[in-house]
Amino acid sequence: MSLKIVVIVGSLRKASFNTKLADGLQTLAPDDISFDRQRIDDLPLYNQDDDKDQPGPTKGLKQAIRAADGVLFVTPEYNRSVPGVLKNAIDHASRPYGDSAFAGKPAGVIGVSVGAIGTACAQQHLRTILAYLDMPTFGQPEAFLKANDALDKDGGIADGSREFLQKWVDGYVAWVRRFNR
Repeated sequence: MSLKIVVIVGSLRKASFNTKLADGLQTLAPDDISFDRQRIDDLPLYNQDDDKDQPGPTKGLKQAIRAADGVLFVTPEYNRSVPGVLKNAIDHASRPYGDSAFAGKPAGVIGVSVGAIGTACAQQHLRTILAYLDMPTFGQPEAFLKANDALDKDGGIADGSREFLQKWVDGYVAWVRRFNR
């Protein structure tokens, strides 16, 4: 059974480590898994006044999430939490109340940072948000990655992290399959 995973990267930076990680994870996935990375840089700031007539980029994001079998969040950590652009995207796709595109979608959370604790705090905050959004979230193994260890000089998956990340991808894919039988 082929599966489609929407990927939301919580960084807008051109040389984003998390975009590189997302691309690298895709190379570790089985052939029957497709990744659909969604833009979040074109979303305006969330404004509840727009709920009755959501902006085009919001409608597109929600449509992609609804058509997917799972959602993978790849996020940096800013000030010990999720980046504002990621929270903004989540707010757009989960609103208005009762019309969340996320409900029931199996989620994966991973991230890479230059810091020693990786993205541990951002991931914990994101897991709290996803629980509220009724997204069953893959739990183990957790992956708090340091950029110098996880990515090679060309931006691909580093040899020293490949086995661990392969285990993570395999576990996440099994998690998504569990909810899409």
